[in-house]
Amino acid sequence: MNGLKTLTAAAALTVAASAAHAGTLDDVKAKGHLQCGVTTGLAGFAAPDDAGKWQGFDVDVCRAVGAAVFGDAEKVKYTPTTAKERFTALQSGEIDMLARNTTWTFSRDVNLGFEFVGVNYYDGQGFMVRKDLGVKSAFELDGASVCISTGTTTELNLADFFRANNMKFTSVVFEKADEIRAAYDAGRCDVYTTDRSGLAAQRSLLKSPDDHVVLPEVISKEPLGPLVRHGDHQWGDVVRWALNTMIIAEELGITSANVDEMKKSSNPEIKRLLGVEGDYGPMLGLSNDFGYNIVKQVGNYAEVYDKHIGPDTPIQLARGINALWNKGGILYAPPFR
Repeated sequence: MNGLKTLTAAAALTVAASAAHAGTLDDVKAKGHLQCGVTTGLAGFAAPDDAGKWQGFDVDVCRAVGAAVFGDAEKVKYTPTTAKERFTALQSGEIDMLARNTTWTFSRDVNLGFEFVGVNYYDGQGFMVRKDLGVKSAFELDGASVCISTGTTTELNLADFFRANNMKFTSVVFEKADEIRAAYDAGRCDVYTTDRSGLAAQRSLLKSPDDHVVLPEVISKEPLGPLVRHGDHQWGDVVRWALNTMIIAEELGITSANVDEMKKSSNPEIKRLLGVEGDYGPMLGLSNDFGYNIVKQVGNYAEVYDKHIGPDTPIQLARGINALWNKGGILYAPPFR
């Protein structure tokens, strides 16, 4: 074979998908809406409300991209995906981007042919149990049955943790988050494991949330963020800078309430971000006020966080390491210049 290695089926699919979908921004503009892949339903992150409208922390990343591209955050349609289906949906072009509590890993970034454009939530895997189980630590879970989602990094992390600590477990596997929650709530397993943000979301929906506790151990790094297909750098930049705009806006004190007044600011970075000076929008193929539209219609990172998953919501997630870099966290976006 002249020393050439045969492409794997997955790699071939990736190459084909990249070639077929270079020019995603033009495709999105032509059809008049963004098709965004989300979870099948995770409280606070992505779930339809009583009127059937999708709401949540991840949903607002999609809406930010819609605001950037169209000047209208409502020009987004949502495709619910399971952990197993999500990557095929993105590879095939069924969706334009994925914003679905998905962990940035080497194999997903490289072998599956995706581009993670940033992190909108720094997380880690944990364990939730009933308080009456009497367990205070994950190191006391030897012999437990564990409810888990298939097709996730959670499975490998779980196996590694138990093996490293000479413990045994039995997996009880499901595809959808609501199925896992229902099984755990019904007592079909001793433990529910997923990202700690997911545990907080699911705990809020249990019959008696106060009867359950998330154990203190964090057994992995789970940087969660939106992703697109490899091979279309312009589209990757659009999604990346939609997310970055929300983070930078918080850092600069720009909110949906004061953004109009902030256009009069003498701060050069604020002027650039809101399109008052410079030609940064056209560099992305967008209007120059794309940053203004994001903040005005969706909000800055803090507004979105506090609205959907913050301490005053049923999810009750403190900012923690997701605070800005200058406020004790690690949230950091490149400068807008």
